[in-house]
Amino acid sequence: MTVSLSLENVSAHYGSTKVLDDLSLHVAEGELVSLLGSSGCGKTTTLRLVAGFLEPSGGTIRLGDRDLTRLPAHARNIGLVFQTYALFPHLTVRENVAFGLKQRGVARAEQRRRADDIIDRVGLGHLADRHPANLSGGQRQRVALARALVIEPPLLMFDEPLSNLDAKLRVDMRVEIRRLQQANGTTALYVTHDQEEAFSISDRVAIMNAGRIMQLDTPEVLYSRPANAFVADFVGFENMIPMRAISEAGDAVRAEMTGGATLDLPKSQFTVPAQNFILATRPEGLEVATEGAGIPATLGLRTYLGRAYQYHCETPAGVLKANGALSHPLDAGGAAVLVPRAEQCCLLPQEAA
Repeated sequence: MTVSLSLENVSAHYGSTKVLDDLSLHVAEGELVSLLGSSGCGKTTTLRLVAGFLEPSGGTIRLGDRDLTRLPAHARNIGLVFQTYALFPHLTVRENVAFGLKQRGVARAEQRRRADDIIDRVGLGHLADRHPANLSGGQRQRVALARALVIEPPLLMFDEPLSNLDAKLRVDMRVEIRRLQQANGTTALYVTHDQEEAFSISDRVAIMNAGRIMQLDTPEVLYSRPANAFVADFVGFENMIPMRAISEAGDAVRAEMTGGATLDLPKSQFTVPAQNFILATRPEGLEVATEGAGIPATLGLRTYLGRAYQYHCETPAGVLKANGALSHPLDAGGAAVLVPRAEQCCLLPQEAA
C-alpha cells in the first residue's frame, strides 16, 4: 500500500537547544523526497522523528491516515536503510533479508519465497547463502535495501545510505535505489549531505538550514531558480552582487552596483523583485571579455578547469569568479569586463542574503 507522509509544524529539542523549528513537509504517494543540508541542519533529526526514535516537542506526523506522532517505532511498519548497513553478522544474506518477515509471523515458506525474490531483484541471488563478512560494501548495502523492501513498507527511509561506498559504487547504488523505489511505487524519504546524490535520485529536494526548510522544489528548479541567497550559495551560485534598479527603458532594466558601474538586464529573463536586489551567478554565468559593457574588473589568479579558464577578479562588488575561453588566456593584472549571461543568472531579494 502506497501512502503519503505529512509533517505539520513539527519542532524538536535536544535539551534546551531547538533542532527543528516548526517544520512542515508533505511527501506524496510514491514520491521520493530528499532532505539535503550540512551537518547540524536537522535532516537526520527529521528522519529519526518519523522513524519513532525521537519524540517531537510539538506538531503532528502522519502516514496516510495514521497518526504516528506518539506511536512507538516498532509499530510504525517503516523500512529503514542505514549508513552502516546494520546487518546481523551471524545470519546469511537470505536470513538477514527474511528477518523482518519472521518478526511479523510470516510462514516459513513465504519468508523464503519473498526473500529470494527481492534478493534476485537486487542482483544477489548467487550470494543468498553468504554471510555479511564475505560481501563487499556495495553488496552489503544491497542486502540492507532488500531487507527494507521485502516487508513492503508504506514508507521507505534512507539515512546517508551511500556514505561508506567509493565514488563509482555510490553512482551505481543510487541508480539501483531509484529503480527499485520507482518499480515498487514506494513513498520514500532520503537523507544526504551530497547535492549530486540528492538531485539525481529525487522527485523533490528540501534544502535545510538551522532546523528549517529553506526551499522545497524539483532539482531543476533548485539548480536554476533558487529562492534565496542561502539556497543559491548552496547550489553553486558563488557570485552574489548587490545591485539597485535605477531605471527602465524598453526591454531592459538598468541597475547600479557599488562604485557606480551599471548593467542593463533584459526584462525577458530577469524579474526584479525589488529596487534593491542581488544578481547571483555561477562562475560560468560571467563571461570574461576585454571590451564592451559589463562589470569592470582587474584579473587575478587564473586556474585551468579543462573546459575553461577561471579567473579571480577584483571588481567594485568585491572578488568575483568568472570563466574565460581556453583559446584566449589572459594575464593577471590586466583590465577586463565581466558580462553576465542572463540565462545563467538569477535575481534574489537583497534582504535574503
